[in-house]
Amino acid sequence: MNILILGSGGREHSLAWAIQQNPKCDKLIVAPGNAGIAQMCECAKLDILDGDAVCSFASDHAIDFVVVGPEDPLARGIADHLRQAGFLVFGPSQAAAKLEASKSFTKDICDAAGAPTASYAHFIDGEAAMAYIRAQGAPIVVKADGLAAGKGVTVAMTLPEAEAAITDMFEGTTGAEVVIEEFMEGEEASFFVLCDGETILPVGTAQDHKRAFDGDEGPNTGGMGAYSPAPVMTDAVTQKALDQIVAPTMAEMKKRGTPFEGVLFVGLMIKDGQPKLVEYNVRFGDPECQCLMMRLGGQILDLLQACAEHRLDEMTVNWADDHTLTVIMAANGYPGAYTKGSVIEGLGTLPEDSKNMVFHAGTTAVAGQITATGGRVLAVTARADSLTQARDGAYANIKAITWPGGFYRKDIGWRAL
Repeated sequence: MNILILGSGGREHSLAWAIQQNPKCDKLIVAPGNAGIAQMCECAKLDILDGDAVCSFASDHAIDFVVVGPEDPLARGIADHLRQAGFLVFGPSQAAAKLEASKSFTKDICDAAGAPTASYAHFIDGEAAMAYIRAQGAPIVVKADGLAAGKGVTVAMTLPEAEAAITDMFEGTTGAEVVIEEFMEGEEASFFVLCDGETILPVGTAQDHKRAFDGDEGPNTGGMGAYSPAPVMTDAVTQKALDQIVAPTMAEMKKRGTPFEGVLFVGLMIKDGQPKLVEYNVRFGDPECQCLMMRLGGQILDLLQACAEHRLDEMTVNWADDHTLTVIMAANGYPGAYTKGSVIEGLGTLPEDSKNMVFHAGTTAVAGQITATGGRVLAVTARADSLTQARDGAYANIKAITWPGGFYRKDIGWRAL
């Protein structure tokens, strides 16, 4: 089959890497892609937010299956556009994508479904939001009610931090909305399930490292590294998450006439063996996806296709007893201002196989050299029999990369190890 993946990040590079291993994949195109993806398959310049342009491209290239990677095109209804044009698509409808696009919508769904989550309040007025946090005190969590590429969340440990977050979200902004939540203690984990509107199929767990610097210090980012599986996600915790959170949510979505079809990224906080929902995302996480794809390999295409064709009930996931760990190399200054265009050297010396991969995110090829053009730039990923071996493999590969313009955390996996 001819397959089109929409997206340009490390998530899409890892999806392309895994999908290409499946013998059913005859031709693979990624739009718009990046320098790393271009080394393994065709990349196409395409505005993936333009439904007409995507449909026209898919038609011209005889595409059989479209996999939508990022949240923006999903929130804008690209999957609906493609389905209406007759294409087989992996990704939820615009209505179902509100589970990520609107924090207040998700809270409403959780209330209706009885899914355990943090208590909250929703505000469209900055002064009212400020009064609320002052009454509640810190620690407290402030979330932008919309897409923010994984960075629209402030976990404020002090009242001044919370006040600054409110000011930042409302000042000079028209139509801003925030959700303010209680601070939940515990251990965070990422749980991924496929759903075809009826059947729910778990496809892996991971733990992300959101803070920029070692020791979980510094500002929140889109993710500085991850590992899979997550030890905190025991069989008992996983079953509770399915029974108490995921299944009721999917039932409520179906009841409302907006069944969820795609991958549901369930962000959890776990304390004393009890999971609570932190948030939903409607796409694979980045960098968790890099870890999952290294473990799943070519079978992911069969799973995504079965999900799109509403036959997940026929599928099982074949797991090896292995571990993966990925370390993000980011541009100096990220998640704040950073300089683009610095040259990355040494990538050609690294192995690329089932145990070692460098997935590109913000890269471009210029005059035969790989240059950094994003905040998070590379995801150096290793797979091994143990998490310790996976960690050692990833960091050994990083040492072969020369990039003065970047930095990385040196403690990925610390919680499990």
